[in-house]
Amino acid sequence: MFKRRKTFNVLLSTVLMGSVIAGCSTKDNTASSSENPTVTADSKANDTTPIKLTFFDKNTGDAFTNEVAKEITKRTGVTIEIQQPTGNPAEKLNLMLASSDLPDVVLMDRSGDIVSKYIAAGAIIPLDDLIAKFGPNVKKMYGDTLNKTRFTDGKNYYLSNWYGPENEPVFGMSMRKDWLTQIAPDKAEGGKPFTADEFETLLKDFKSKLGKVDGKDVFPMSFNGENMSAVLGTFKGMWGMKAFYENNGTLKYDVKDPKYKDMLLYLNKLYREGLIDPEWPVNKKQTWEQKISNGLVFAAPSAYWDFGTPNGVLKKSGGPEKQMYPYKLVGPGVDPSKTTLGPKSTLGWDAIAITKTNKNPERTMKLIDFLASEEGQYLLMWGIEGVHWDMKDGKHTPRPEVLQGFKDDWDSFAKKTGIRKWTWFVKNGKGSDGTPYDLPGRYQRGEIDQMALKNLSDTVWDTSVYDNLGPAGGTPDALVSQKVTDIMNQTITKIIISKSEADASALFDKMLADMKAAGDEKVEKIFSDNYKKRTDLWK
Repeated sequence: MFKRRKTFNVLLSTVLMGSVIAGCSTKDNTASSSENPTVTADSKANDTTPIKLTFFDKNTGDAFTNEVAKEITKRTGVTIEIQQPTGNPAEKLNLMLASSDLPDVVLMDRSGDIVSKYIAAGAIIPLDDLIAKFGPNVKKMYGDTLNKTRFTDGKNYYLSNWYGPENEPVFGMSMRKDWLTQIAPDKAEGGKPFTADEFETLLKDFKSKLGKVDGKDVFPMSFNGENMSAVLGTFKGMWGMKAFYENNGTLKYDVKDPKYKDMLLYLNKLYREGLIDPEWPVNKKQTWEQKISNGLVFAAPSAYWDFGTPNGVLKKSGGPEKQMYPYKLVGPGVDPSKTTLGPKSTLGWDAIAITKTNKNPERTMKLIDFLASEEGQYLLMWGIEGVHWDMKDGKHTPRPEVLQGFKDDWDSFAKKTGIRKWTWFVKNGKGSDGTPYDLPGRYQRGEIDQMALKNLSDTVWDTSVYDNLGPAGGTPDALVSQKVTDIMNQTITKIIISKSEADASALFDKMLADMKAAGDEKVEKIFSDNYKKRTDLWK
């Protein structure tokens, strides 16, 4: 269901060219103080005369014309021209930066180094003074998040999106519930985790008892080869590992955690026993989904929402019990409550910033302050009162046709109404009346969501302190970091598909040696130094 969530893979582009990309001009802005020197900042902030702002949103390119959009314009006087490329958003962001042809507002990935590039180039402006003067709701809603999103110079250059704590699961081992019921009925309803040994036995039992459908072999487990971060994230979580291996106050690459080798040897064992789809290294997302949809996969590791498309097919063909449901796996000697299957940053996914070419920063901050307020959040995520929802007994209450609209066709209904189409300055959690800000995603939970909450809620942990600690982009150290990452990515697949445990172990040891030769310790020092600076900044 939750395919609209963002993946954890960050696509970085190093394109730096001077070609001008059309469509980012701010010429349509009106009421500029440079054009009318008698207009003060305070009067502009309290003004609702019509203006237009250009907004680059990497997540959507839809026109700002639906019901919610019109209501935002009605309340603020601001019309927004959405800009989003048909190709790679990261590439477009780099091109806009290189050409200085910037929109008024830009939404980009908070992780990676694109935000730092924009700050270093002076392409986005500090927001501190604007927030102090025109952002009372921003200060109230964001709270300590503003302290944690400061740049190294102590200033805020962006506002987070999808920020704040939320006890929502991420990774798990999804399994066909109807088949699981036949071979492990005591655990099919959830609430009881599987140990590594139990899961291995489960896969073997499946292979021997239910491993064929209409004469075709069914894979006990398959991976999406295009999303190894989710595959490894699931198994790392099983062993309780995090983004880095922290040792005596320093950060090292996660593969240096002694448990990492054990994890890979476990996967190699499952592969050698014929329990993993042998084609997994070349599985594209669509191929992987087709295998699941066609009933050829029993189990698969990933974020639980990654099964939305195949689960829709399976449910339609055989009912809810035929779907892939998420369960918890626990590594040897790991406390089930200490598993780390739910990596989630309280600082959110996106960064939203005002650019240096914006002629109306005060009016823009006023718009931001409205959208970031509780009133604005409910407008963005629930729609218009009296049209899409009503206040009953002091609580926001969605109209039945709205809930049904999202069930029938999420994308089309969001596009038509604007509800949850413009996900800007979104705060996780619930409003003051106890209803969730995210109506379609959180108000009514489907059977897959409910199983995830039941099995995996205690695995959630905050990744924010580890986010983006690597070398600055374009530096020699960044090249070393990329080389080390390439060594890991290229070797881990080979380890999993090794013909023997001895071969897998030797490959792992060689990987560590190659990483050291490439300069991994120099990069680890940068990780550790940036980690200390961040924790000091947050004090």
